[in-house]
Amino acid sequence: MSGAASAGAAAPIRRVGFVGIGNMGWPMAARLLGAGFDVTVCDAVPGRAAQFAAELGGTAAEGPAEAAREADAVVTILPTSRHVEEVATAMRGVLRPGAVVIEMSSGAPGVTRRIAESLAADGIGMVDAPVSGGVPRARTGELAIMTGGDPALLARVEPVLRAMGTNITQVGPIGAGQAMKALNNLVSAGGFLIGIEALLIGQRFGLDAAKMVEVLNASTGMNNSTQKKFAQYVLSRRFDSGFGLDLMVKDLSIALEVGRDTQTPTPFAALCRELSAAAQALLGPGQDHTALAQLSEKLAGETLGGNK
Repeated sequence: MSGAASAGAAAPIRRVGFVGIGNMGWPMAARLLGAGFDVTVCDAVPGRAAQFAAELGGTAAEGPAEAAREADAVVTILPTSRHVEEVATAMRGVLRPGAVVIEMSSGAPGVTRRIAESLAADGIGMVDAPVSGGVPRARTGELAIMTGGDPALLARVEPVLRAMGTNITQVGPIGAGQAMKALNNLVSAGGFLIGIEALLIGQRFGLDAAKMVEVLNASTGMNNSTQKKFAQYVLSRRFDSGFGLDLMVKDLSIALEVGRDTQTPTPFAALCRELSAAAQALLGPGQDHTALAQLSEKLAGETLGGNK
C-alpha cells in the first residue's frame, strides 16, 4: 500500500473542498451538504461560490488553495485535465499529508496518473471517480460513478461518493474510471447518432418521428438516447440536456486516445468522433450535445418533428 493510502486510511472524511460548481458540480456539492459534510466551494466564475454559500450553505473560497486548506478531501470536477493539473499545482503545499483528491472530471487517464504521482510525493492520495447520469441524477444523488485508484483510498472516500451516487463501481487503478467514462460516452454517442439517422430515414419514408421513438422504446432498438433524449431534447427542439457538445467531443477524443494506446482498431469510434467534431464546427461553441442531431438533419435536408 502506498504511503498516501496508508496515511489516509485512518481518519473519516468530514471536511470537503469542492472545486468546480458548474452544471454538475453545483448539485453534487449540494448533495454533500445534505449528507452532513462540511463543504467549502470555489469556482472559476466570479461570485458563483458566494452565491452557492448564500443559497445552500457551506463556505465560499476564493480559489482552490483556500478550499483545500483544512480539507480531508478535495473534489475536482472541471472541464479538462489541464484545468485539474492547474488546480493540483495551486493546492501543492496547502493540502495536508493524508488528504485525498477525488478527481470527478471526465479527464485524460494519462494526465491523471501523472498528477497522482506528483501528489503522492507530498503524501496526498488521489482517486478518479467520473460520473454518468447528467444534471437530473446529480440533483437526486443517483449518479453512476466509476472509480479508479488504490482500494484503501477508494474505501475511505466511499461515504463521500455515496452522497452523490447510487451505483459505484471500482474498475481498476488510477485513471481506469476516466477510461471507462470516455468509453461509456463513446457508446452513448454511437447510439445517439444511429438513432437520429433511423428517425430521419423513417420520417422521409412517412413515419411519425414521435411514434418511431415509442416503438424503439418498446423494442430492441431501445437505448439511453431513445429513452431520455430524442423526445425530450430533439423532437421538442429544446437541445438543453445540460451536457455540452464540446465536452462530448473531448470525451470521444479521450476514448480514441485509449484506443490508440491499446492498439485497438476503432473505425466506428473514429467516425462518431469526427461527426461530433463536424457538428461542433458547424454549430459553434456552447451547444448542447443533443444539438448533434442538427448535423444529420442538415445533411438530410430534413428537420425531425418539424415538417408537419
